[in-house]
Amino acid sequence: MTPPAWQPYREPLWTTLARTGAIALVAGFAVARGLGGSLRYGPLATLLMLWPSLGGHFVELWYLNWLRPRIAASRGVQIGARLIVWFVGGILLGIGMALTAMPAARQFAISVSRWWAVAGFAFIGIELVAQLALQLRGRPSFYNGRG
Repeated sequence: MTPPAWQPYREPLWTTLARTGAIALVAGFAVARGLGGSLRYGPLATLLMLWPSLGGHFVELWYLNWLRPRIAASRGVQIGARLIVWFVGGILLGIGMALTAMPAARQFAISVSRWWAVAGFAFIGIELVAQLALQLRGRPSFYNGRG
């Protein structure tokens, strides 16, 4: 059996920026509403949400275009590698969010030093939901092994 010929994922930059920016905007203002209902935190929360939305896009691109073609085509290996990439990527994105939030950490009343594992697992959850949306639209996804 020959390994699959993985097609690189490509998308126009403006499409990526529009989608990830819209996700960050909606999520940012939802987080701001959750922080006492004040929308004054909306811009900062939106900036923080760019880490998982735009940064997450680049984590996924790295897996799809660089790592996936270099590892065994076995479904189990692909799933395991992708989950590890999502976990480590989530930790790195969480660190980026924490560093970005440090100047405002008192306003947000959050601890930026103890939640690295939470960031990794949260990013896995975010990606599973995003992949489910692709699956429901009949697109290549984590669930069908084509994406």
